[in-house]
Amino acid sequence: MFDQPIAIGGVSTRSNLFLAPLAGYTNFPFRLLCSSFGSGLCFTEMVSAKGLKYGNENTKTLLYTDEREGIAAAQLFGNDPEILRAACEIAELAPFPIVDINMGCPVPKIYKNGEGSALLETPALAEKIVKECVKSGKAITVKFRIGIDRDRLVTEEFAKRMEGAGASLLTVHGRTKDKVYAGEVNEEEIAKAVQAVKIPVIANGGVFSLGEGERLMKNTGAAGVMIARAALFDPQIFCEFSGKERMSKKAMFEWQMKETAALFDTRFTTVFMRKMAAFYLKGERGAAAYKERLFAAQSPEEIMKIVEEMWQ
Repeated sequence: MFDQPIAIGGVSTRSNLFLAPLAGYTNFPFRLLCSSFGSGLCFTEMVSAKGLKYGNENTKTLLYTDEREGIAAAQLFGNDPEILRAACEIAELAPFPIVDINMGCPVPKIYKNGEGSALLETPALAEKIVKECVKSGKAITVKFRIGIDRDRLVTEEFAKRMEGAGASLLTVHGRTKDKVYAGEVNEEEIAKAVQAVKIPVIANGGVFSLGEGERLMKNTGAAGVMIARAALFDPQIFCEFSGKERMSKKAMFEWQMKETAALFDTRFTTVFMRKMAAFYLKGERGAAAYKERLFAAQSPEEIMKIVEEMWQ
């Protein structure tokens, strides 16, 4: 079920199981990690099109990739069609044949700026954005929610508009903007998108196990599934779907630490890997005490000492 490649524009993914763009987390080493466990396509965290166009250095660091990633996919956010197209054409995006446009982010500062999920309320503008970005030659995909709230569901019509504008694939998060990441996933709405368009539709929301992924695929008829928050707590969740062998948490963490330290400075590596260790500790005995020590650690070396003690 989860070993089917999906054609997106002129490229084909390794499978129909994707890693969602996760703000603050899906950097290059984390994407490589998830890919090694079976994710067929991994998206960068969302990148500001405006920041990219105007040369923001922090924005550019989010787009690091190399040949190990294979097919690289970036996600942009913004609300200006011309700026989004210009961002698609910038040199930093040259290694990314796939660009996803974020039309689902529920974060207030994004929404209030007319970006992310706010584009669900301006479908004509959303269409124009996709039409412009397609002119860049990239395969353009769109990730969106089913509506702003239950009284304003837009899934079917919005999916049709995005396909008509030239999108190569859609990812539908089966919650409304007001639910953020809580509540039941509306499988019926995702199914409406699947039935409304001819391009592939990926189902997203609430997948924390193989069984939940299988159910979402079956109940929606989607071409694939996208995993989000579950991967933060356990990147090896992809092994459940791919059949790949799990490794020890310690070995996994050591690899991620090494790759992160090779790419980022000491401060970023320390802060980021403290957070990742805290995620990986969820549900383990003594987690609270270890987390307290982790967040007091001031260097990667201190973190590794604690990790070696945690996972002997």
